[in-house]
Formats: sequence, C-alpha cells, structure tokens
Amino acid sequence: MMDQHPPLIIGVDGGGTGCRVVVGTAQDGILAEATGGRANVSTNFEEAITHILEATHAAVKDAGQDAVQINHAVAHLGLAGFTGPDIGKRIADALPFGKSVVTEDTTTTIVGAIGAEDGYVLALGTGTIIARQREQAQTCIGGWCYQVSDQASGAWLGHGALEQTLLAVDGIVPASPLSDRMLAKFGGAAGIVQFSLKARPGDFGTLAPDVVETAAAGDPIGRLLMQRGADYLQNALAALEYQTNDLLCLAGGVGPHYAPYLPGQMTANLAPAKGRAVDGAFTLAKSAAAQ
Repeated sequence: MMDQHPPLIIGVDGGGTGCRVVVGTAQDGILAEATGGRANVSTNFEEAITHILEATHAAVKDAGQDAVQINHAVAHLGLAGFTGPDIGKRIADALPFGKSVVTEDTTTTIVGAIGAEDGYVLALGTGTIIARQREQAQTCIGGWCYQVSDQASGAWLGHGALEQTLLAVDGIVPASPLSDRMLAKFGGAAGIVQFSLKARPGDFGTLAPDVVETAAAGDPIGRLLMQRGADYLQNALAALEYQTNDLLCLAGGVGPHYAPYLPGQMTANLAPAKGRAVDGAFTLAKSAAAQ
C-alpha cells in the first residue's frame, strides 16, 4: 500500500542561543515553524539533540502532521559546533529522521541569505559567519569559536560590554549609559564577575541588544564596540577579496546593525537577506529529498 502522505521536509538551524525548526513538504513549502533551546553540538551534544527534537515535534504538531512521519522525513541541519564527518554521523545517528544531512551553520546561512547568487555574507548572531560564494563554491573564514574567535558577534559584543563596564568601575575609561545599564542589570561589579564565571557564548549574546541600542543612541562604549567589530569585518572582507559593488548581505540578529559602521564603498551594493538560515536548511533538505 502506498504512503498517502508526501514525505516531510525538515530544516534546522541550531546555534548557541537557540534553535529553529521548519517543517513542510516539497509541494507545499514550509507549513509550520518552532523554536527551541540551545543547539551547539560541540558545547553540549545531548542538550542540542534534545532541543532539536523538542522543536521538531512542536513544528510537526503545528503543521497538523502525524508524528510518525518524522521517521520518514528528510532533514538538513545547519548546526553551530559541527566540526566534520565524525560528529555529523553522531548527530544523524541520534536523530530519528529517515535521512539527515548535517553541515556547518555557515552552509545554511549562505543559502538562506543569497541563494545561489555570487556574493558575500556577514552573518552575526551569537557567533560569526564570514563567507564568500562564487559559482556556488563557498569560502568561509573566522568563526572558529567564541573562546578564540567570533569577533563582532553577539557574544563578543556582550563580553566587551562587561569588560568595558569593569574598566569604567576601575576609573580607566569614562562610565556611560551602557556601563550603567550593565551594573544595574547584574547588581554591580561582583554580579558581573559571578555571571561571567558561568556564562556560555549564548549568555553573553543576550547582552548584544543592549550594545546595539545604546550605540545607536550615541553611547561611547557601545559605539566603540560596534566600530571595533566593523573594523574586523572590513579586514575579513578584504581577506576574502571583496571588491566595491560586490553583493554584500548583512544577516543574523546583529549583522544588519553594522551597516552604519562600515565604509560606504563596502555597503554600495548592500542587499537584504532573502531568508534566514533555517530557510536555507529547508531549501537544502528539499534538494536532498529530490536526490
């Protein structure tokens, strides 16, 4: 007897702050979407798998589909913390999908942002993605991990805000509305220290909106951090041989906020993202299903 249901297509975007899952079919496109907790597979593998599955079941339910179809679904997962085939197989083995394709989140981010077009993508969320796509060949630099890289990211901005706040407490730099906000949020310098001892990249990333908001209002510490991040992004684009009028897409929760801090020649051909990383994951899952 033939299965009357078209196979489910599942796209997953997993990051240090949370994950997002979309569910649909090749014929109807995306039918439902759900969000879940952290999903960096290198930071905490079991936690990431649990959060991905929780969000998947929620999306399948919202789409009005039978949960048993998950076992026959084709999924593409773009995950922070993906380090190669070994962890990819481990992830696929831990999931119930009929077919799982696992890649870095850079792959899904690029496809979601610019599709098959040639161009450059600066995607800044909790982490940092710096990429070039030429004739569908992707080249990425940076984004090694928060501990040694991820400059300009949300986590980097949040950490910088706390670092600068403590410098203000010590009288080394002038206080500002941003440093005052950080002290109020954590109940003083001691609270900042206690937070930092246990914080993961996603925790620091939750402070990025404070940096972006206060910088836009002229806060000197906020502007300093945003400009330092922009300077890094400018150097990274140069390393990838960016030329004036090349397509540039600023994506992620933080990325678009860097536009005012980049030189005009770099934003001459600035384009909004066509979609999100999870949309790219869904597109790639459709391709995998067609194969």
